[in-house]
Amino acid sequence: MGAYMAKNGSKENPLTSIIFNIAIPSLVLYKMSSPDRLGPLGGLLLAIAFPIFYGAYDYFTNRKHNLVSILGFVSIFLTGIFGLFKLEGIWFAVKEASVPSAIGLVLIGSMYTRNPLVRSLLYNEKIINIELVNRELELKNSKAQFEALLKTTTYLLTASFILSAVLNFALARILLVSPAGTEAFNQELAKMTALSYPVIAIPSMSVAAIALWKLLAGIKKLTGLELEAVFNPPKK
Repeated sequence: MGAYMAKNGSKENPLTSIIFNIAIPSLVLYKMSSPDRLGPLGGLLLAIAFPIFYGAYDYFTNRKHNLVSILGFVSIFLTGIFGLFKLEGIWFAVKEASVPSAIGLVLIGSMYTRNPLVRSLLYNEKIINIELVNRELELKNSKAQFEALLKTTTYLLTASFILSAVLNFALARILLVSPAGTEAFNQELAKMTALSYPVIAIPSMSVAAIALWKLLAGIKKLTGLELEAVFNPPKK
């Protein structure tokens, strides 16, 4: 969900995102935080600079707002603030859990608005042939069942972010045991950042994939369309 279409039709490169948001910051925290190099504070500031500048570059290149990216930027910013004030590890754990929790709350809250967020994330014209699906739903008088399907999909997506919040909190509490502002703490932060992808992202993305599968299977059942017809062909 982190990758999104730009106005010119380009996508964020997942490998580049991982390099700038995970690999380089982890390496900087682990290798550059010793007193004979940048020190704990200098290492921390340099580490968070990479995802911040990458996020800014990606925004100005694609010229498109992305809720997840914005919340990720806030998370990175808070990491720097917490490091500057040398707060204890529990606050980092709370911060790590707060971002996915906030996304989950926004997802649930958006269900009661005109434009539920699930429509932007999954049920959108970049993925699904909205015009065709809506026409078939009208013909088969299945609009009410489809709205119920969207709610179920929203709950599943929310579950993926709640799972992420729990895993984030647990990982931070397990790994961040040294006093903040020390080289050891930065190395623990580096390990947490490096492990966040396999430990947190993969299970959360698996739940999100189940949500997408549930949505597509429901659309197929309600409309009678084959999945080949449901998907929009990629733009050249």
